[in-house]
Amino acid sequence: MKIPLLDLYAQYLSIKDEVDAAIQRTIAQSAFIGGDELRMFETEFAAYCDVGSAVGVGNGTDAVYLALRALGIGPGDEVITVAHTFIATAEGISLTGARPVFVEINDDTMLMDPDAVEAAITSKTRAIVPVHLYGQPCDMDGIMEIANRHGLRVVEDAAQAHGARWRGRRVGSFGDLACFSFFPGKNLGAYGDAGAVVSQDEALAKRVRMLANHGRLDKYYHRMEGVNSRLDGLQAAILRIKLRNLDAWNAGRRRAARYYASALADADARLPAVDARAEPAWHLYVVRVADRDDVLKELNARGMGAGVHYPVPLHRQPAYQHLNIPEGALPITERTAASVLSVPMYPEMSSEQLAAVAQTLLETIDVRRPV
Repeated sequence: MKIPLLDLYAQYLSIKDEVDAAIQRTIAQSAFIGGDELRMFETEFAAYCDVGSAVGVGNGTDAVYLALRALGIGPGDEVITVAHTFIATAEGISLTGARPVFVEINDDTMLMDPDAVEAAITSKTRAIVPVHLYGQPCDMDGIMEIANRHGLRVVEDAAQAHGARWRGRRVGSFGDLACFSFFPGKNLGAYGDAGAVVSQDEALAKRVRMLANHGRLDKYYHRMEGVNSRLDGLQAAILRIKLRNLDAWNAGRRRAARYYASALADADARLPAVDARAEPAWHLYVVRVADRDDVLKELNARGMGAGVHYPVPLHRQPAYQHLNIPEGALPITERTAASVLSVPMYPEMSSEQLAAVAQTLLETIDVRRPV
């Protein structure tokens, strides 16, 4: 049996008629930039996230950059985040001219460690960017307490956490701003690049909107230099259809996560740890295993679409060698990157597929060498 890491076509088939109609409607209206579909999606997504405003942008990377720029962050500033994430998190910081400061993750959850944040604050620190990685909410109580005490801004990177909750509250509703990616593989994915910035602060949202549209609100009146980063009408129309299904799809992911947790309970692997205060969105199901590369190779050879998110932490990437962070500086992060393994996770997975993945992983893991 061959099982992909993600099956986007299966999802499309479940909403094909609605999506096809939405695309045709948008084309007929020639509403490619702006338009009713975009305005309605922004309203609906803001409501879904329990915030006041949402601004559609070109992609998740731009979302981080625009959020930080809207806060006035730039050259000479430091922004604290983690190295165990996709590079877009740090790119958004660097693009403003600020310096990313990488801190350690919690060994259990693989998410930002609030104690490490506190230790990294300097006179140049302006903001914190917690990453709700793999759909797991960060400890927002601890992070917001530190931010408030030190007068720092918080921009949530929720690119993988659509619909996740922390203490019953949607991620994205805690910080000054929050950033979402609608890359096709995300829980809420477009059919191309797309993203959004959400906020409770209407003035900040308005500034993001201006920055994303060449620094303007009126067609030829530019209040500042901005960029071209707009969510187009076709993607907004598709995302509106998908948003209506997101909670049900996330429920399917939770079902899959529960199955894996039970089936792999005795496996020689570290399963995802979930904080009792969190309700994950399960964008990915990530285990940690010894000899990860060998296990990955064997799983792929046997038809299981496993992957790695992410094999090289950002502070060890060539792109960030100028920061002069030595190997071993973030030992938990480095150890985690060497052992993480993503197994197939999508809401359409059948019981037979889940069982096949679990059984194959059990047979593949070298039980003599625990993580």
